[in-house]
Amino acid sequence: MIRITKIFTFETAHILYNYDGKCKNLHGHSYRLFVSVKGDPVSDPEHPKNGMVMDFGDLKKIVKQEILDPWDHAVLINTHSPHKNLAEKLSHEGHKVVACDFQPTCENMLYAIAAKIKKHLPPHISLSSLKLYETENSYGEWREEDNL
Repeated sequence: MIRITKIFTFETAHILYNYDGKCKNLHGHSYRLFVSVKGDPVSDPEHPKNGMVMDFGDLKKIVKQEILDPWDHAVLINTHSPHKNLAEKLSHEGHKVVACDFQPTCENMLYAIAAKIKKHLPPHISLSSLKLYETENSYGEWREEDNL
């Protein structure tokens, strides 16, 4: 079993409803996302992916489609809060808004990212871990063994 990891960056804003600190205000982060998958490398000399667990390009396509394209330079807003009105107003004014059914913390974003990636992985590949840096020195982790 081998794990491979690809790193992605994206810019996203969020607002935390009912939070008791600065993050109750609309603000953004430069996120760094580490995506690790695991599996056995292909061992067929005739297969174009021989020696690979998964083509890094294929993993990039999944993350780009599911996370980067929708979330980069967007505002994540919990629509189960009074901020739903702000989301509608921003969207109406042409801003890129992602309506979330969760409080858009780093922790909850990891759950959403895991679910989005897992549904696109081939059957012989599993999501091993995610690490999402919200700032240079603060991050959250999702690990497969903690979520079985």
